[in-house]
Amino acid sequence: MLQSLLDLDPARFDRADILKAVAKAARSLAELKGVAETIPNEGILLNTLSIQEAKDSSAIENIITTHDEVFQGAQSDAAGPAAKEVENYRAALRVGFEDVMRSQLLTVNQILTIQRTLEGNDAGFRTQAGTKLMASDGRTVYIPPQDPAEIVQLMASLERFINDDALFDADPLVKMALMHHQFESIHPFYDGNGRTGRILNVLYLVKQRLLRVPVLYMSRHIVSTKDEYYRLLQAVREDQAWEGWVLYMMEAVQQSALDGIDKVRRIKDLLLEVKHRMREQHRFYSQYLVNNIFSHPYTKIDFVMQDLRVSRLTATNYLDALVDTGFLTKRRIGRSNFYINAPLFLILAGEQPPVGDEE
Repeated sequence: MLQSLLDLDPARFDRADILKAVAKAARSLAELKGVAETIPNEGILLNTLSIQEAKDSSAIENIITTHDEVFQGAQSDAAGPAAKEVENYRAALRVGFEDVMRSQLLTVNQILTIQRTLEGNDAGFRTQAGTKLMASDGRTVYIPPQDPAEIVQLMASLERFINDDALFDADPLVKMALMHHQFESIHPFYDGNGRTGRILNVLYLVKQRLLRVPVLYMSRHIVSTKDEYYRLLQAVREDQAWEGWVLYMMEAVQQSALDGIDKVRRIKDLLLEVKHRMREQHRFYSQYLVNNIFSHPYTKIDFVMQDLRVSRLTATNYLDALVDTGFLTKRRIGRSNFYINAPLFLILAGEQPPVGDEE
């Protein structure tokens, strides 16, 4: 039977190298939290940074899509299945965030809701044996718990570990690392375990008030160190090498926080520049319009109509005027016109958006 985390001795993580790594990660995370809180509208960061995380997290599971498809979103008639998977990830993150903010808990029922949103089904926990984790060469490297009752028991134990701080006296970042490994090892679902587990990481930090909004996204780091990630996951299962795993996760937190700090600062600078220029050049300037073009890197007439409560003609006039003055780029994709905030796209994706036909 898979060992409960509550059976571990927290003192084993009081090593000098782990304490130093935790302190570095915590400093970077605190800086990210502070920088993120300088953006007045938290929806801007939640809507934009989660796009990149959704793409990278899905890429770990070999769900590959382009930045262009992702920023168009699942509502585009040109979006493919991979882009819709990514959009489901964003929806699952938002559902989980709202639940955690409301309850200040991270429960089994919430985890089930996250996975259901992610996968679009009600399969729930695995109830049939046969799930194995395979290496790229076809070898079986790990067999997770097969008994449905054991899965339920282990998830209940994990819920206690997550929510009752008195049960395990360790730094929250260490607990996050342990929680992530345990969830991936229980592998409670037929599908979506990796993506659900990565959502749980950032929601746990929100629950612990280490972040106000879920803006620490570690999937890019995991993608770039994928072999090491899987090697260390397995080393814990085979040799109880928890310390190496925790050190890896602290590096992932620190590097991801530094990347997040850079992105948030650049978004803030661009936001202030656009507000200043738009106020000078357009009489229809409003904070709602600025929020719209920063919440949707690829915005649409319908989005502006909804956010500003204006007619289709007014929304069209606003967006076309912003194209004329260089704030946005207009592209026809399928049957839809998209208005692209190209500088924001560049910050998020690190590349220029594709050039399309202007209507």
